[in-house]
Amino acid sequence: MSLRRRITAAVALAVATVAVTLGVTGYLTTRSHLIGEVQHQLLGRVFLLLRSNANRPAVPAPPALGGAPGYFQFVYPNGQVRVPEGGSAQLPADAHVLRISKQGRGSFFTTARIHGVHVEVFTVGDADAHYAIEVALPLTEIDSTVHELTLTYSLLVGGGVLLAGLLGAGIARTALAPIRRFANETQEVTRALDQPRRLEETGATELRELAMSFNRTLDALERSIQAQRHLILDASHELRTPLAALRSNIQIFLEAHRLPAEERTGLQDAIVAELDELTQLVADVVELARGSSPSDHTEPIELDGIVREAVVRAQRRAPELAFSLELEPTVIVNSPDRVSRAVTNVIDNARKWSPPGARIEVVLRDGVLDVRDHGPGFKDGDIESVFDRFYRADEARRMPGSGLGLAIVKQAAEAHGGFAAAANAPDGGAVLQVSFGAWTAATDRSASPAGPAPGAVN
Repeated sequence: MSLRRRITAAVALAVATVAVTLGVTGYLTTRSHLIGEVQHQLLGRVFLLLRSNANRPAVPAPPALGGAPGYFQFVYPNGQVRVPEGGSAQLPADAHVLRISKQGRGSFFTTARIHGVHVEVFTVGDADAHYAIEVALPLTEIDSTVHELTLTYSLLVGGGVLLAGLLGAGIARTALAPIRRFANETQEVTRALDQPRRLEETGATELRELAMSFNRTLDALERSIQAQRHLILDASHELRTPLAALRSNIQIFLEAHRLPAEERTGLQDAIVAELDELTQLVADVVELARGSSPSDHTEPIELDGIVREAVVRAQRRAPELAFSLELEPTVIVNSPDRVSRAVTNVIDNARKWSPPGARIEVVLRDGVLDVRDHGPGFKDGDIESVFDRFYRADEARRMPGSGLGLAIVKQAAEAHGGFAAAANAPDGGAVLQVSFGAWTAATDRSASPAGPAPGAVN
């Protein structure tokens, strides 16, 4: 069911419910009031009869059952029914009436249909005379009035329901008109996602908030499209260099039989190195394409153990460097592969920028990994861009790499609510800080000692 029909049905149902409630209430109230007047008249007639003695001839015979003055009769405890001046009994003397006659007290109202006449009957006991008096008044006029009320209220309720449907349709059309215009505008906007225009944030408060939300969604979508395009363009640009070098070396290798053995060996090593670089670049692009969304596979991992393993690998590659470790036992819930890759990138970044014999300080405290080298540090204009995709400082262009390592670090950190930051140390060198989000301390494992000797790893 469309929203318009739902609003129409809701308004019609609400108005119809009110109309039916008012109609039924008015009908019952009017009927009760009219019957109450008849009962009041019956009480007056019983009062007059109680003041008279039923055995005295002064009590006249009652009129016909359907007469306006009403009808009465006396019921004795033995079941005898007497009507003054020899009239015939008209009202039934059931067990309830006989019980009141015997007790000489009590009263009740009831309705009955006698000889086709609808009457209201009041029965009351007289303790002094030892009988019960039954007094009846016809309800013919009341029934006629109530019947007319029923017809009137039915017409009113039916008209109210019809009017409610018309009002509901009008209200739905009026209420949904801005939304319909908004939907048409969004369709026009989304036809051109390359340069989508923004909706005007005007009108009612709800529509302004909706337009603001839609514009924010367009901003996010536009940023996502631009980031995707930049990733593709940057990746294709970065892939050209290793592919061109690889193609050139392969062409030379096809004529390798003319080269000396040493040059052939060097050419083979160059081809393998370029293939490794190309493979690493593709892997980095695939990792970045995953975005900062949390990984589907997460598990508790020991971050300090991953950091230690990364330092050991870096030490093998650069035995001339010294690593200083201060690691608190730390457990995080994350993707082991993603965290290991990010930690390795941070350590390798410090390794590449450290001069021979320098020390790299690795500290893991309060869930935050700090890696400091003693290299040249960041230039002022580079600090804000070191985590951008494919960004490489001028000095880094002479080194191997694609400029994706720190971008992967930031993405892995933010995937679970962490952060990545870069700064220069006061006395020289660069400092990278990485947090992978929530962490817990592993109290059952002791922390690694700090300050190892140069060239050693704790």
